[in-house]
Amino acid sequence: MTDLFEHPALQETPPQPSRRRSAASKRAAAKRKRRRRQRTAIVLVVVLGFVGAGGFLLWDRMDSLVGDLPFFGSQAEDYPGPGGDPVEVVIPEGATGGEMAAVLQDAGVVASTGAFTQAFGENPAAAGIQPGTYQLQVEMKASDAVAALVKNEKVQTDVTIPEGYTVAQIVEKVASVTDITADELRKALEAPESFGLPKQADGNAEGWLFPKRYSVQPGDDATTLLTAMVDQTKKELEGLGVSEADWQEVLNKASLVEKEAPDGYRGEVARVIENRLDRDSPLGLDAIDSYGRGKPASEITVDEFNDEDFPYASRKQVGLPPTPISNPGTESVKAVLDPPEGDWIWYVTVNLDTGETKFTDSYSEFADYKAEYQKWAAENAG
Repeated sequence: MTDLFEHPALQETPPQPSRRRSAASKRAAAKRKRRRRQRTAIVLVVVLGFVGAGGFLLWDRMDSLVGDLPFFGSQAEDYPGPGGDPVEVVIPEGATGGEMAAVLQDAGVVASTGAFTQAFGENPAAAGIQPGTYQLQVEMKASDAVAALVKNEKVQTDVTIPEGYTVAQIVEKVASVTDITADELRKALEAPESFGLPKQADGNAEGWLFPKRYSVQPGDDATTLLTAMVDQTKKELEGLGVSEADWQEVLNKASLVEKEAPDGYRGEVARVIENRLDRDSPLGLDAIDSYGRGKPASEITVDEFNDEDFPYASRKQVGLPPTPISNPGTESVKAVLDPPEGDWIWYVTVNLDTGETKFTDSYSEFADYKAEYQKWAAENAG
């Protein structure tokens, strides 16, 4: 009983930069705007002397064309430094040099994006700047701002955990963004009572590390972050009215929905899971086997799928898997709590590009859907 579909790739929305700006930074911003207007006006006077009748069009569009770019070989505007009042800026995850420049200019740290991007390109270590919150100063020389960021001395670091990540993926994600190492996280996970994991989880944090954006402050360690994740899961469950006695079961079901359901079909997949459980039928979900084996379903052998002694063999075992298989988000939990009515037992995603998924309680119809998927796959191979 294999359901054919592929879960869409999960994506991080880069955290939006937040800024705390002092009065000095606001004054600096106003000063920059005045300089920019003055510079634009001078440029336009020169240009209009050459273009004559075409001047009106240029006047209408020149401000967007000039921006902070140097004109006629001039240098991009830069502060002499060393800087004034402190200001905190957030470097988003995955930010380019240009994106960093925009953040810093808006916060009053650098005079122009051009000066920063030039300094960024001249510093070989700039590519190693990490996301997070930094304390800089208003009106810094651009090269000094780059040098400060290169030190990676962050006030805090933001890390975003996508929905559907497993504990192992979360460990690697956190270690890649923050100063908390993978070994520190794994060691903390071995002491579940230290970060508030409920006893019903039986020492396994899978399903309990809520996916969202977390700010890691200086001095935070693995236990601090894991505690925040578990506390957020408890808060979400309580907010949805889930009885504490049902927490583990709800998270287990929601983890299956999170891994199995294409966008827009969480409720229907949740109903299929309930219907199969009610019939005492094996769930037959490849995502369960894949989690248990630690490899893609395409690499699992027939013998492994049919291994009756393996607790995650979803074609053989009746009931929920021993643990959740991912860390689900709120929408998957909601789907489990209130799935739509339906007699569906099978489903097939017939188009992996659109995610179109069809549900049925008829095995012959299920076979037709499988054939429809196979036809689509053959036409879209490669």
